[in-house]
Amino acid sequence: MDPLTIDLQVLKSGIESSLQSGSFGLLLLAIAAACFFEFINGFHDTANAVATVIYTKSLRPWPAVVWSGICNFLGVFIGGVSVAMGIVKLLPLNLMANSNSSVSLIMVFSMLASSCIWNFGTWYFGLPASSSHALIGGIIGVGVGNALWEGLPASSGVNWAKAGDVGLSLLVSPVLGFVLSALGYLTLKKLLKSPKLFRTPPSGETPPLGVRLALITTSTGVSFAHGSNDGQKGVGLMMLILIALLPAQFALNPNATPDRIVKALHAASTIKGELVKMPIPGPLKGNGTPQWIPSAHAGGEALNKALDLTKATNLATEIEHDLEHVHSIQELQNHERFSLRSRILALDSELGKLEKSGVNLSKVKESRKLLASLVEYAPFWVIVMIAFSLGVGTMIGWKRIVVTLGEKIGKTHLTYAQGAVSEMVAMSMIGISAIIGLPVSTTHCLSSGIAGSMIAAGSGVRSGTVRNILLAWVLTLPLTVLMSAGLFMAFRAIFAH
Repeated sequence: MDPLTIDLQVLKSGIESSLQSGSFGLLLLAIAAACFFEFINGFHDTANAVATVIYTKSLRPWPAVVWSGICNFLGVFIGGVSVAMGIVKLLPLNLMANSNSSVSLIMVFSMLASSCIWNFGTWYFGLPASSSHALIGGIIGVGVGNALWEGLPASSGVNWAKAGDVGLSLLVSPVLGFVLSALGYLTLKKLLKSPKLFRTPPSGETPPLGVRLALITTSTGVSFAHGSNDGQKGVGLMMLILIALLPAQFALNPNATPDRIVKALHAASTIKGELVKMPIPGPLKGNGTPQWIPSAHAGGEALNKALDLTKATNLATEIEHDLEHVHSIQELQNHERFSLRSRILALDSELGKLEKSGVNLSKVKESRKLLASLVEYAPFWVIVMIAFSLGVGTMIGWKRIVVTLGEKIGKTHLTYAQGAVSEMVAMSMIGISAIIGLPVSTTHCLSSGIAGSMIAAGSGVRSGTVRNILLAWVLTLPLTVLMSAGLFMAFRAIFAH
């Protein structure tokens, strides 16, 4: 049976399950809300790809926007799901699935409402703020809000290790964008002697053919990279909804072939075998003999590593037991699917902790990937819906932020060289981030790149505009966290019983 047929059968099963539980309307509403967020993301972030080609007159506005929409659409398809899974892992695995449907829906709408409100507000004022920050802030907010509602520490509602990795990538990207664009502009000026590239384009004049092709190519690259990174965030959001509302149908990849399941079984055995014979790096207290089983003689960091190794070994053993005699995901009972997903993700988390503590896990790298393939997936129809929403959104509402990027960041008009360098840097950073699975802000990469090229050119930046942009950047995450947490607690007080 082909993957698309299996995906449609799983979707049908999910619809039937939601009809039986009376939550079909809620499911449709949640999916529509996720598509609406991605639609807003499209028209909010379109300017990042088309501003330079429009302001250098390489393309007229509408052809530029339509082409960008097509490239965003394609980027979602080819970009994979690594960034999407980073979004899914922000919340503790069982947080939404352990809640009833009304609470899960409140979580979904709280995170989406806070993100959309912020994106609309910054778009209205022409501020190129980050849709990525807004979405991540919304997700963190519902995790914190739910923990506080349940009387638990706020830290228990979020996977802070994953949030730290995501936050670091979002923090570093604008700095890199600024520095690399400034260096790129200076390098370009040293290598190319044509004055036309470095001065304000004359009114009504189109750039030379070579420059025009270069600018269109970089704009295409940014559009495609935006789809592959920001589009994946929409895919991750959709999977978060489906796993929360229909965990039995979407917890594991239904397209996993018998051969892949056998490989996953062998992967669990390999990981267990490597962990069992692995000593703890460094001496232990007492007689100083390396050992991985926790003992009274172990203490401090060594004890932590011993406990992590024990937990990881037990999880690998349980996964091995779960996959024995299984030939397809459909053979597993509903509760068994989610339990297996939980163990696979928990094992990967423990291995990640061990790796950060200095344990060499190079021998189980491929085995980790094989196991992850059972849980890190997205149905074809999800990718189509998100790609379509992003592509259509790209063609609407782009003008406000284009004006800010093209006219208001620098004190002078954008030059050919500044446009090309900024787009090239943004395209490279976003593309690389999509490959390694880190969500970065397209807005931050390009806006900071334009500012860096302006500083390098000696033309300077408009302090008022830059101050407003930086203020929006700084406030996005904390305000969307507070807004999302507040909306969740208010909605739960009103609607959930």
